Amino acid sequence: MAKKQVQIRRSRHNMDYVLLTVVMFLIVFGLLMIYSTSSYESGDLYLKKQAQSTVIGILGLIFMIKLPYKYLQKFDFLAVVVSAVLLLLVLTPLGMERNHAKRWIDLKFISFQPAEVAKIGVIVYLASIIQKLESVGKNIIRTPKGIAIVMVPPTIIAALIYVITKNLSSAIIVMGIAVAMLFVAVPDYKWFVAAGGGVLAVAAAVVMYVANADAATASFRLGRVRAWLDPESYSTDKAFQTLQALYAIGSGGIWGKGLGQSMQKMGFLPEAQNDMIFSIICEELGLFGAMAIILLFIILIWSCMVIANKTVDRFGSLLVVGVMAHYAIQVILNIAVVTNTIPNTGITLPFISYGGTATLFLLAEIGIVLNVSKSCK
Repeated sequence: MAKKQVQIRRSRHNMDYVLLTVVMFLIVFGLLMIYSTSSYESGDLYLKKQAQSTVIGILGLIFMIKLPYKYLQKFDFLAVVVSAVLLLLVLTPLGMERNHAKRWIDLKFISFQPAEVAKIGVIVYLASIIQKLESVGKNIIRTPKGIAIVMVPPTIIAALIYVITKNLSSAIIVMGIAVAMLFVAVPDYKWFVAAGGGVLAVAAAVVMYVANADAATASFRLGRVRAWLDPESYSTDKAFQTLQALYAIGSGGIWGKGLGQSMQKMGFLPEAQNDMIFSIICEELGLFGAMAIILLFIILIWSCMVIANKTVDRFGSLLVVGVMAHYAIQVILNIAVVTNTIPNTGITLPFISYGGTATLFLLAEIGIVLNVSKSCK
C-alpha cells in the first residue's frame, strides 16, 4: 500500500513532456512561417508582434501549470458571466474594429478578442457543472433539466459571439466544445447521431437554397456559400483568397518549393500570415510538410485524450476534453477552409497563424492540460 502511494505521489510530478515538446515545436515553426509569409510586404513587423504575444503566452502557460487546476472550479459560473460581459463590451466605445470586423476590446495598453476568453470560460463552466451534476446522481445530466443546465449557458455565449462580433467560426467552436463535453458525459450515441443528422440536413437545405437564390439579394454570409459552391464565378472578390490558396497548395507538389520560396505570398494571397497560412506551408514544404504538421496536431490531440483518460479527477478530465475538442475543431475547420472543403469562416491555425490573443489563450489552455497531466495515475 505504501509503495503504491509513493508511485502515485511521484506520478503527480510527471508532466506530459511529449505534449510540451510538440507545442514548443509548433510555436517555433509558427514564428518561422509568420516571418516567411509576411516579410515580403511587412518585414519583421508581424514576427515581432507574434513573438511578444508568444512570450506572454508562455508566461501564462507556466502560471497555469503552477496554479492548482481545481482552483478554477470556484469560478465556474463567474467564467461564463465574465465572458458574456466582455462580449457585450464590444458594443461600447471600448470595442475596436479591425479589417472591417468589430471583434476586439481596446484597453489602450492591450487589446484582445473576448471570444477567445469565452472559449476558456465555457470549458471551465462545463467541466465544473458536469462534474457537480454527476456527483449528485449519474442520471440527472440525462434529464431535460440537466441538459439545459449544461447547454443553455454555452448556447447563449455562442449566440452573443455570432450576433455581436459576427464571428461565426468562434460560435461554432464554442458549440462544438459544448457538444463534445456533453457527449463524454452522456455517451448516448443514438441521440448524438440523430442531432448530427439534423444539423447536416439543415446545412444541406441552406446550401440548396443558396444555390438557387438570386445572387443579387444574397447576404454577405450567403454570398460566401455561393463563392464556395462556384469559386471561379467569384474569382475577383469573394473567392479570390480561396482560389489563391488553392493555387499555392497545387503548386507545392509533394516536396514543396523550399522554405521562403513561395510566390503566392508576394502580393497574390491576401493576409497570408493569418487564416490561409496552411496553404503557404503546402507551397513551400509540399504535401510532405503539410502532413508532418497535421501529424503533430494529431499527436497533440492524442496526448490530450490519453491525459483525459488517465486523470483520476473528473473535473480535470473534463477540462482536458474541452481543450482537446477546441484544438481538434479549430484545426479541422482551418484546413477545411483552406482546401475549400467548407465555406470560408475566417479561422486561424493554432500556434501557426498570426494572432496574439489566440496564442495567449491557446497556451493558457495547454498550461491547464499540463497541470492536469501531473495528477495522472
